[in-house]
Amino acid sequence: MSLLAAARAGRSTPLVTGALLGQTRGYAAKGSTKVAQKKKSTFKKNSKTERETRGARDAGAFRAMTDAKITENPIVRDNKRIPITLPEFQADLLTPKVANLAMTFPHTRSLGAFGVPTNVLVDHMLLATKCSVVRESTLSMLDRLDKAASTSSQSTRLVISGKSGCGKSYLLLQATQYALQKQWITLYIPRAISQLDSSSSYAYNRRTMTYDQPDFAHQFLKRFKDVNETLLQQLTLEQSYALEGRTVDKSSPLMQLIQYGTETPSNAPTVLSAVLEELALQKNFPVLLAVDDFQALYCMSLYRDPYFKTVMGHHMTLPRTILEFASGKRSFARGAVLGAISTTDARFATPIEISDALGTTHVGPSNPYVRRDPDLVGYAKGLVNLPVPDSLTVSEAASVYELWQKTKGIHLAHGDETFMNKYTQAGGNARRFVQNGLLHSIAM
Repeated sequence: MSLLAAARAGRSTPLVTGALLGQTRGYAAKGSTKVAQKKKSTFKKNSKTERETRGARDAGAFRAMTDAKITENPIVRDNKRIPITLPEFQADLLTPKVANLAMTFPHTRSLGAFGVPTNVLVDHMLLATKCSVVRESTLSMLDRLDKAASTSSQSTRLVISGKSGCGKSYLLLQATQYALQKQWITLYIPRAISQLDSSSSYAYNRRTMTYDQPDFAHQFLKRFKDVNETLLQQLTLEQSYALEGRTVDKSSPLMQLIQYGTETPSNAPTVLSAVLEELALQKNFPVLLAVDDFQALYCMSLYRDPYFKTVMGHHMTLPRTILEFASGKRSFARGAVLGAISTTDARFATPIEISDALGTTHVGPSNPYVRRDPDLVGYAKGLVNLPVPDSLTVSEAASVYELWQKTKGIHLAHGDETFMNKYTQAGGNARRFVQNGLLHSIAM
């Protein structure tokens, strides 16, 4: 039976009743709802006299609490960051007695001019002070620098290696600060990847058959001049140089050559190469060439040639010059070359030529059938491995823990149990101990 037939027969089904016969709603009937009556407001306006007496209303002025009221509050007092009093990182104080102690870097131009690696910069910002812990490896490195001060850089070409987060960048930074205080001419590149990541303009140089980076060379010359100006003013040129639009004669002040490079960015790569040549010839001061992300110089860059082929790192002017000093093809009469390997950027992983030269384990195939680039093998020849311990000692980790505790960076219960818990979780690794252990308790 169809729905229509069912409706005619008088059968009551919900479907038929709702769909064909419709629904009746009592609350929708006319006159069934009473409309609420409006009531007169009881709000009483202020009189005109009262408004004139009181004046215009405003939000009020902000008045800061006095220091006495703030310090009296126990909540604020417990969480208030107190100034850190640490011994200063001075060359005369760096003896075995200060091992495992945290020391603050002196306020010099070097940290601001050259800069620091990104991970070190983050630590300094959170700690509100520029400091580091003096380790046993620090003292060993400084002893090597003292011996290299009177010998050619041929005999001191070191590469700092180790697991990720073990403190390689801090060790290299400590070496540069020590060299500056010992009257060394210092060239420090904290992020060598920035030379290869296609972040700077470049142009092909037909004379050297390499790619110049005028902007990078110009900025590096200015930083180098700001940090070492006192020592550079005492040096003169060992030979004359014919530059674009100018000739700098022999026996002229070295600062005159550097000044020309800072004034004309297009000539900065040529001037920088000439300055490095002069530093290699002079014997008045030892020279330290320190490079972080050292392995990136041996990798493929992110630059492209006119045929859109990838440019090798050693085909860039400044990276090739650094590699020549690192391989011993060029050397300073007095000084050393230091490099630190980083593992944070997978695009610039350590190549097999570096692993073979340093005797470290290579990540990836390393059998005799893997091809080695002859040019890179030559640039890696003679490098000496300086391994950093994979983990902090308990005394070193305790100094790091106390340092973050003084800055109110640890929002956990203080004590030996908390310290050993975080130290064990990190396996003694310095970066994991701080970032995954201590800093995880901070409410950002």
